[in-house]
Amino acid sequence: MKGRLIVLDDLNGHEAAALMVDGRLEDLFLDSEGVRTGAIYRAVVDRPVKGQGGVFVRTTDGMGFLRQVSGLRPGQAVLVQVTGQPEPGKALPVTSRLLYKSRYAIVTPDAPGLNVSRSIRDEDRRDALLAIAHAEMAGAEMGLILRSSCAEASDDDIADDIRAMHDLAQAVAEDAEGAGPEKLTEGDGPHLLAWREWTDAAELDTTPGSFAAHGVLDQIEALRQPDCPLSGGASMVIEPTRALIAVDVNTGGDMSPASGFKANLAAAKELPRHLRLRGLGGQIVIDPAPMPKKDRRQFETTLRAAFRADRVETALVGWTPLGHFELQRKRDRMALSEVAE
Repeated sequence: MKGRLIVLDDLNGHEAAALMVDGRLEDLFLDSEGVRTGAIYRAVVDRPVKGQGGVFVRTTDGMGFLRQVSGLRPGQAVLVQVTGQPEPGKALPVTSRLLYKSRYAIVTPDAPGLNVSRSIRDEDRRDALLAIAHAEMAGAEMGLILRSSCAEASDDDIADDIRAMHDLAQAVAEDAEGAGPEKLTEGDGPHLLAWREWTDAAELDTTPGSFAAHGVLDQIEALRQPDCPLSGGASMVIEPTRALIAVDVNTGGDMSPASGFKANLAAAKELPRHLRLRGLGGQIVIDPAPMPKKDRRQFETTLRAAFRADRVETALVGWTPLGHFELQRKRDRMALSEVAE
């Protein structure tokens, strides 16, 4: 099928959402029994972690780790939000700087000011959006960011979204003090995330069994394998280990002098999509196919451009003495490997 299609279904009894572009799976949100990214807790400070610049906090779903804090004492109640998926056996990553994020608006209690996405360049539209923001946030001490999706949205929908996020932020703030840990919000599930994040025009299919009908299940099954075919007969192998994600690029049957460079460029273009669909993050080490050092700059430029278009925060660290390329990627979603086959 040509064009963009959003498919809302379930996978093994849990909510799931898939974004298809011209019949190819481009993004995937999955759910499980675990804690969702974005969930907000009233937590209780437990103990500091010396040498790591943070403290452990107790939540209703286990221990969380809060970085870069000062002035907190054991037993104190603090509002925290889950920022990503924890590594197996480790504490939940949390922050005390809460964000209330929806399709059009992000309310920022700790960052006052009214802002409009830089991607909206039309000055008349920016002025109209700021007028809506001032009207809805009048008298509020919280900040607001209007997202790029506001460019084509109706003013009423934007105003409703601002009010909903502001009311939620106020309700959570009122629950900041309490007798113990409590979960205050669940975090957005896959179907709500799809509405929130996939804002470009697309067809929608919510029919039960739509994953099978559109070939989503087959493409998910292929993603469970480490091998990823690339153009020109090349391939890359993505293998998570306990310490890092290893990516090995292979030229396949191409024996030409430029085969390594071509395989590496193909891998650079495809890597963000495969990491996104597999839900992989943390330390990532790429072992590229052999290529001259003079071609490294072009490889890095291609890699940087590919990740710039990706929603998941990724830092390109650089080359190692052994000729590997390192990245650091946020764990903001559940890994596909955690979903039962």
